[in-house]
Amino acid sequence: MLIQLSISNFAIIKHLEITLGSGLNILSGETGAGKSIIINAMNLILGGRASADLIRSGCKEAEVEALFTFPENPFLEEMLSGLGFPFEGDLLIKRTIFREGRNRIFINGSMATLQILSRLGAVLISISGQHEHQFLLKPDNHLYILDDFGGLSDERHKLEEVFGRYQSLEKEVRKLEKAISETAEKQDLTEFQIREIERAEIAPGEDEALSEEKRRLQHAEELLEIVTEGYQSLYERHDSALSTTSQCIKRLEKGAEIAPALGSIRESLAEIEVRLEDASFMLRDFQKTINLDPLRLEEVAERLELLNRLKRKYGPTLEDVFRFRDKLASRMYNLDEKREKLVQLTKERQALGVEASDRARGLSKKRKKAAGVLEKAVEKELHLLHMEKTRFQAGFDREGVGPEEPAGEGLDHMGAHGFDHVEFMMSPNVGEELRPLSRIASGGELSRIMLAVKTILARTASVETIIFDEVDAGISGATAEVVGEKLLSLAEYHQLLCITHLPQIATQGQVHFLVSKKVSDGRTHTTISELTPEERVREIARLLGGREITQRAVDHAKEMLG
Repeated sequence: MLIQLSISNFAIIKHLEITLGSGLNILSGETGAGKSIIINAMNLILGGRASADLIRSGCKEAEVEALFTFPENPFLEEMLSGLGFPFEGDLLIKRTIFREGRNRIFINGSMATLQILSRLGAVLISISGQHEHQFLLKPDNHLYILDDFGGLSDERHKLEEVFGRYQSLEKEVRKLEKAISETAEKQDLTEFQIREIERAEIAPGEDEALSEEKRRLQHAEELLEIVTEGYQSLYERHDSALSTTSQCIKRLEKGAEIAPALGSIRESLAEIEVRLEDASFMLRDFQKTINLDPLRLEEVAERLELLNRLKRKYGPTLEDVFRFRDKLASRMYNLDEKREKLVQLTKERQALGVEASDRARGLSKKRKKAAGVLEKAVEKELHLLHMEKTRFQAGFDREGVGPEEPAGEGLDHMGAHGFDHVEFMMSPNVGEELRPLSRIASGGELSRIMLAVKTILARTASVETIIFDEVDAGISGATAEVVGEKLLSLAEYHQLLCITHLPQIATQGQVHFLVSKKVSDGRTHTTISELTPEERVREIARLLGGREITQRAVDHAKEMLG
């Protein structure tokens, strides 16, 4: 339980310390005195969100320190030991927040993180705020209440874990199936492209050779005419260049006998004659290579079109086409490994689906059994809270799968919490049918239902300290008196800290604190003090009478306290 709370430089609190008792502790005071500020400071101890706005004006930091004692709590001892913190029955938590946004947290003298504090805070204190009854207006929360009551929260968490793994595997299977499909398409395309290139049986430089051959085939007749004319002009005609040159050489031979200087000219012409003869024979031979075959021209054109199409698809040159083919061959995909993994994941998913479905069915049966007990318990508590004729029911809305369906079926209709959707129904008046609580309950009824639920759950809850921040909203008179008695009975199981404005509730407290607001040195600050019996009488009288405390109010206060 919480023994002592110390708050410094927090909002309008300069410094205050409060030592709490083990039963029902009451906090009262004028509106705006700072009662809720104390609760906000406690939230920091539980790992709540911090803001620089919470730091008192003119101060660099705010500090909250809480001392708990748990003489016999093996669960907490095991938890702290697992987190690496020393524990011998007492627990000291200190949290400091700074304007620049930093936090400094110490647990039993050792530094800790905010995540650790949040985890620890959940088992230390439960805070029911003044708007806590709004929790009941959300049907999604009703399932959690039922599970808490039936001790089924651990089973739900396990189901959530299994179902979460099932969903993760489901996504992984779908992703792998898509990847296999896309890879198979890519592989088919890759194999087609490789076959297309290899089927062409391309030779290096083939396109250039074929282009040259195509030009020759296209102009074969013209080329033949040019070569034939050249051959005839050089060799075959009677007045051919070779014949004329030969005659000229013979005459120069005679001339050289007369003028030796012509000998060198004659030798030059002799060389020309040899070259003319070589050129003539070359033209004759080339003439034989000229092909006038139109079928060959068609074949060459088709072959060039094939090569050009491959170059358009895979590269600007044949060398690029070869490189692309080699790249495709090195990128061939191995689908066997992925398909084997898919088979394995599918089996795992199916097994998890069966486990999740079985767990959900078992949990559903236990929930329905617990619902019957919860309904009777809530009605009993409500009868004690002046709602004698109220009927209460935990309604189930289960769609899709039924208990008779095979294991693993109905997963499409299942959520992380199972197959069940639970909504609390009530009928506050005799003869009226049950309707959703969120639609027909008034504010006062919601406060009492929330208190009834808290009372029932508190008997089995592990948390030792419960804080009620104005849980009395919407009630007064005899009902408020019954609520006060209910809080006192609840204090048999837990340490309670209750903020209230109702004297009927305040008189039930075993320890009573007054929160007040004062001005000193030009600054407003909140103080808290434990009331003596005489001071308590005056505070109850204030709650009864308002601004002016009359003797009649004092006498009434003494009577209520007596």
